[in-house]
Amino acid sequence: MSNSKNKWLVPLAFTNIYVIWGITFLAISFGLKGFPPFILSGLRFLVAGILMIGYLLSKGEKANSLINWKKNAITGVLILTGGTGLVAWGEQYVTASEAAISIATGPFWFIAIDRKNWKYYFSDKFIPIGLAIGFVGLIFFLKGSVNSTAAHAAADPQLRITAFVVLGLSSIAWVLGSLYSKKNPASQSTFMNIAQQLIVAGIAAFLIALFRGEWNDFSVSNVPVSAWAGVLFLIFFGSIVAYLSYIWLLSVKPAALVSTHTYINPIITVIAGWVVANQSINGGQLYGLAIILLGVLLTNVTKYFKLSKRSKVKIRRVKRFFNRAGRRYQPI
Repeated sequence: MSNSKNKWLVPLAFTNIYVIWGITFLAISFGLKGFPPFILSGLRFLVAGILMIGYLLSKGEKANSLINWKKNAITGVLILTGGTGLVAWGEQYVTASEAAISIATGPFWFIAIDRKNWKYYFSDKFIPIGLAIGFVGLIFFLKGSVNSTAAHAAADPQLRITAFVVLGLSSIAWVLGSLYSKKNPASQSTFMNIAQQLIVAGIAAFLIALFRGEWNDFSVSNVPVSAWAGVLFLIFFGSIVAYLSYIWLLSVKPAALVSTHTYINPIITVIAGWVVANQSINGGQLYGLAIILLGVLLTNVTKYFKLSKRSKVKIRRVKRFFNRAGRRYQPI
């Protein structure tokens, strides 16, 4: 893939995961109006995976490597079934905006779990400071959420607290799957890897739904149009376009940088929830979100603003040029 093409693909892929996944939290809340959480997750993953693998097989691509299926199964179950599936469960008791903000701790988990790079992470004084500030922000946010008068405030407070814990676990599962995917890439095209991950994740979600008894009272005829609209968005945009962008970005960019979508998504979710679903967020939650974002920014500030050696050389050359030009054209 040429560098000129990458210049366009990278910002496009980041835009996809920033915007589409921000709206996805809202789409999940619509889907839950007609589907139990793991049936919803299983449907979106399996349909998307079957569509993708069907297209790839029709083009002659093979999917007969057991090793690749195993690698993609681990990635799919961790990122999709564990990460996204648990988000769907949590959104039964919290709003889409609350779920998105809870997931904003993702970059912290990347740093905490990626032990191989601890020496680099903790050699930077901003990273531990950012971690501490971020978790303080999370406490403020959770306190504001427990006292929230939002749509889910009528739910059992204990269930809401449990939901926030589960959302935290979903973030950890997502990070584990992302790091595994980056360190254990399958030897196939990105499209085939994603198709296999989606299929396995969908089957796993359906099995969890069976174990939880979600199929017992479920009836397709009772699903409203708004829920079907949410599912269609999740299949084509959340599970294909955005997830494809995410897995590809993991192969070309540092995982911690790719994970920055987790603190852009809440902003998109809050805006979309306010415009489409009349969802609100209280002052305590906004205060906590601001502290979380400050903490995440500090953990990445050195990486974002650190110039490469080549950039420094170019700047020095430019400075020398203007210095010489200034001396040459000094007024008499």
